[in-house]
Formats: sequence, C-alpha cells, structure tokens
Amino acid sequence: MEQPLMLFTHLQIFRHQEKHILCIRTVFPVMLDDGKKIEENEAMNNFLPGIEVLLQQHRNWLAGRRIGLVSHTAAVDSRGCTSASMLHRETNLVCIMGPEHGFSGKAGAGEFCGDSTHPFWKIPVFSLFGKRRKPTPAMLNKLDTIVFDIQDIGARPYTFVSTLRLVLEAASENGTEVIIADRPIPLPNVIDGPITEDKFSSFVAMIPSPMSYGMTPGETALWMNDLFGFGLKIRVARMQNYFRQSEREKDWPPYIPPSPAITSWDAAASFPATVFCEGIQSIDCGRRTCLPFQVLGAKWMDGQTVSHLFNGLKLPGIVFVPHSYNSQPFEQNAKVLRGIWLRITDRDRFRPVLTAVSMIHSLQQEYGKDKLWHKPAARTGWFDKLFGTDTVRLALLDGDDGAAISLRWQRQLAAFSRQRQKHLLYSRKS
Repeated sequence: MEQPLMLFTHLQIFRHQEKHILCIRTVFPVMLDDGKKIEENEAMNNFLPGIEVLLQQHRNWLAGRRIGLVSHTAAVDSRGCTSASMLHRETNLVCIMGPEHGFSGKAGAGEFCGDSTHPFWKIPVFSLFGKRRKPTPAMLNKLDTIVFDIQDIGARPYTFVSTLRLVLEAASENGTEVIIADRPIPLPNVIDGPITEDKFSSFVAMIPSPMSYGMTPGETALWMNDLFGFGLKIRVARMQNYFRQSEREKDWPPYIPPSPAITSWDAAASFPATVFCEGIQSIDCGRRTCLPFQVLGAKWMDGQTVSHLFNGLKLPGIVFVPHSYNSQPFEQNAKVLRGIWLRITDRDRFRPVLTAVSMIHSLQQEYGKDKLWHKPAARTGWFDKLFGTDTVRLALLDGDDGAAISLRWQRQLAAFSRQRQKHLLYSRKS
C-alpha cells in the first residue's frame, strides 16, 4: 500500500501598496515512507549533500551498526527525500532525535516538543528540545552510531549548533561513534560579532564563537571536538563539489524550511542581522510575513527616512529599501508598518552583526533611545544572551556607533579565525 507524502506549504498574507496579497509557498514533498529506491544521481548533478555521499561512498561506516539519527524533515537529498527515509530504508535506524522546532520543523521558536513514535516505522522520535536537550545514556546505550544531519544556518543564536555541542558531549561520555552528514550554510565565508562570554552562556550562546561563525556542521563539529577536548573520532561525510558558495545552486537539494520563520535562504542569511528584535520588541522583523527576518518596522518608524539613514552608512553587502507591510497578516485587524526591506547584495561582504548594531544606533539617533529600550518591550537580558555579552547593549546606550562597537571584537575575531581555519573542509572556487 502506498504511503502518503507530506507537503510543506506556507500560507501568508501581507500588505503591499495598499493591497492585501496572498502568498503561498509550497516546497517539494518529503517522503515519510519507505518509497521506492532512489536512483543514482544523474551524471550532470555534480553537487551531493553529505547524506548522499555517506550512502553512496561510505556505506561501510554504517554496516552492522545501530543508527540513531539527529535530524529533521529539512534534511533532504537532491530528490527531496529525507535523510530519515533513506536511513530507515537502507540501514538499521533505531531512533530519531529532533532539535528545536521538532523533527517536523513545525514547532515555534522556544516551543517545547514531546517524544513520539514514528507513525509508519514504529521507532522512537526523541525530542532534544523538551524535557531533555542532551541525549541520555539510556538512549545512547541502544545505539552504536549517531548520524547528525541538520540543515543549519551558521548563526550561533539559532540553536541547532547548541544541539550539536550537546550531542557530541553525550557521545564522548558514552563512547558512541558520530558521523556528520554535511550541508551548506548561507554565509560560509562570514565571521562577525562578539565572542560569547562565559557568564552569558545559554542555549542561544552555547559555543565560544561570534554570532555568525562561517562553518558548516561538519566543520563546526571538528572545531568543537578540538576546542572542548571531546576526544571523538568524528567522521564527516563531506559534500561533493561544494566550494563555499553562499548562493544556492540549481543542483542543490530543494530548500525546506528548518523552522517556521526561516522560510528561505534569504531569511537564513538575514537572521543574524535582525534576530536582535527578540530583545528589542518595539521593532518588528517580519517573522509572520513572507519576508521573515528580512524587514524591519515599527509604528513610529518612517521607511523613507530610515532607508536613507541606513544607506548613508554604506554598510558592506547590503542596501535598504522602503517597504510597508502588514506585520500580523493572520489577525482580523491589519497592522501596517512603514518599514524597510534589507536586501543583501553580496553575501560574502555582508557583515550581519555590524549591520545590526549600526541599525540600532541610527534608530536611537533618529528616534531616541526610549523608543527602543523602554520596558516591557525591551528584553535586555535576552538581548545580552543573543549577543553573548552585555558590552554591545551598554556601548549602544553610551551612544557608540556600529563601527566603534564592531572594532572592539576584531581582535577576538582574528583569534577565532585562526582556530576556524584549521578545521575548514572546503575551499572557495578560484
């Protein structure tokens, strides 16, 4: 009997030029069943994600092993088939572990997920964002090997990297093998932002890296293994024919949102520049619109004025366009904001955290600090956690501009860059 497919469709309504527009995004189907055996990639399809390399070139890593998969339905191959489906069909997959947003990728930011049983395969689907965030010895005692295959975005506040750290830590403590099936990230050549201070460590700042750290999951795992002394022999199933491209190529797998608001590669690239809105909630970042994390707006903001101010900063790799939008498209009463659209023009030159602090400083100068930092809209503690330090917020309140603030983290970035360089697996195309 043929099993159903799951279609991921995003229905959103936004306002543009005084008209309400229905926006429907439907991405490729994800196979949840055994399905038919996927044929070999066509010769012209040069790029292969790590999961396909693993199954085509390193099957011996999996032979005779009890496999636990840390993944979600955003991790697909070039045909749109999930890693879970492939491993269930071709290996002894005994459990799945899902990160924040759940294995399905549907749960909201910060929403706890419970454990479940896969409806077709009858294997456990454990949540690593619920009653536990780290695999337990009881879970790992039933495994020989963990395969980690997550579509991450290379931004420290996006918690998949925290899950990776805890998975590696648990594997080290329990003697479990680890395989990383590698995937691209949107800003592979960009490192930007302050390094996490120990006293501000949290699940959105669990690694001592800048906010944008420019490493794939495989590279990040190797870096953490060295940095934290886990002593793991990590195997990375490297991507084939990947050259640190920041733009998606035609032969890459279909993009499936890893969480409800990261609906596109552009949203993923913009995330580290606008996630600060979680700490300054008087400013909206379009989370519920068709341009999540790619717009900024506030009831007191004028898009024409702000775009002129921001463009005058001549920030690298980005321009700002006036953009009015409905920030609550699913509510009965529209809330139209005259904001701006952040349009990234050169991802390799783009500096998202410099952009963030520069925008905040300019808005303070134009509208006053109280517009941004008044209670309860300002969650200063959360702002500090996102940045991994309170020095950014304090410098902004002292009136420092973005250039002055970013200058303070350049020495730290230079040291981090040297550490990072040792673990990079891919070079840029010359």
